Amino acid sequence: MKPEADPFCPDARRGELPATARGGPVSHAVSRVARLHRAAAGRLLKQAGLYPGQELVMMYLWEAGPVRQSELIRTSELDPSTVTKMLQRLEQSGHVRRCPDPADRRAVLVEATEGSCALLAEVGRAWSTLEELTLAGLDPAERAELGRLLAKVEDNLCTEAAECRDRPRTAAPEGAPARREGTCAQPPGAPGRPEARTAG
Repeated sequence: MKPEADPFCPDARRGELPATARGGPVSHAVSRVARLHRAAAGRLLKQAGLYPGQELVMMYLWEAGPVRQSELIRTSELDPSTVTKMLQRLEQSGHVRRCPDPADRRAVLVEATEGSCALLAEVGRAWSTLEELTLAGLDPAERAELGRLLAKVEDNLCTEAAECRDRPRTAAPEGAPARREGTCAQPPGAPGRPEARTAG
């Protein structure tokens, strides 16, 4: 039997844009896509023993090498307690290690373990599968256009939020520290720094 519509919300019918979202149809679509994208990422990453978001932390550590936990929190743009919980799980799984920073014993250094290198290939395959699943049916020109439009949307939101200080640039700013070597040698096409975050 088809459930009756909520009498208090007669326009909130399945498959239709809610009345309260009609002023922002694109924003509503983005939120739906983000939810589905995160769910798909979760299913793929589960095969590697990861939760969504953990792969982005690992991508950063694989490429950057040892970093302070405070830097990881800043660049991941996540809540400190969320990053701490992620690192605890990754440490228990043997993928990362934490130790005091020799230059400042109050700070904590985080790095990917050598044992995590096998995980790198699994994450790379999951990311590639997610990309094809997400963009199925789009030709190369459409994919490029979608990427261009999403970059513009990201610029809008970053400007509004005054965030994204560490978004990728074509060249490193003057005076920036030299790029550090990561733990695992990465083949061409391997996932690198988390420049494109998992939606969600």
